[in-house]
Amino acid sequence: MNTKHNMQLLQELAQKNGPLCVGLDTDPSYIPENILKQYDSPAQAVLAYNNEIINRVAADKSACSCKVQIAYYEAMGLEGMKVYAETLKAVKKAGLIAISDIKRGDIGATSDAYAKAHFKGDFETDIITINPYMGFDTLVPFTKYSKPADGGKGAFVLLCTSNPGMVDIEHQELKSGGLLLEHVGDEIARIGDQFKEDYADQTCGIFGAVVGATQEADARYLRDKYPETFFLIPGYGAQGGAARIAATLLDKAGGTVNSSRGILCAWKKDPALADKMAAGTLTMADIADAAARNALFSKNDLLNAVKAL
Repeated sequence: MNTKHNMQLLQELAQKNGPLCVGLDTDPSYIPENILKQYDSPAQAVLAYNNEIINRVAADKSACSCKVQIAYYEAMGLEGMKVYAETLKAVKKAGLIAISDIKRGDIGATSDAYAKAHFKGDFETDIITINPYMGFDTLVPFTKYSKPADGGKGAFVLLCTSNPGMVDIEHQELKSGGLLLEHVGDEIARIGDQFKEDYADQTCGIFGAVVGATQEADARYLRDKYPETFFLIPGYGAQGGAARIAATLLDKAGGTVNSSRGILCAWKKDPALADKMAAGTLTMADIADAAARNALFSKNDLLNAVKAL
């Protein structure tokens, strides 16, 4: 039986290792062609790269979590889904928190099946992402796995995402007053309150919120409005989100800041690898080292931004 839920464990590991979340949105195109050819399939190259990155960031203590975006693995077919499962196992074995970016959300029986699929069995993970925009009843099946006896599983609910189109829905004003995203944020907080008796030392709710580092106008307001909600913060790095925005979101209950392409493709901008790139002689160790260096840089960049607040 869990005495702490997974969001609590993530919050504590973020305080220990720093807030970086390594996004393993690993497309085969992110791996140099000469390295891809050394493996039986692109999926096997992706698994090898993922394992190298996971092991390095765990050893360096440069990250607290890894976010595995399922779409990239679905695109590789059945073999890709096996790599997805193996990647999740590797993250957990390394002592990091596994976040499965699946963005599920559907009516009762379907959500029940989604919850079982990702909180039990081959694709078991620690925390998932959920899209709440079919209604709050779609969230309930996932909370069934949040009790101490059922694994203490968690979820990040889409609140204020990092894409420009978020204004089309999330920023819409309700007739009853306030923005739609505030209605969602209030529900996330309410769910957290429901589990306070189950977890006596809870300092954040079982469900967190996805809040992008690209939405500077919302950052301080949302951080203050939901002080006990832990945030998953996308948009830092390749999407242009600044460390100072992420730092604001890391206040109070804190959060984990995702960087995917910035880490996975760090080798492309690494001057130390320029000659090998030109010669087509990059090795898996080379690109994994570049990823690890960028992870350490990102961790320190974020921590320095927090100190500067």
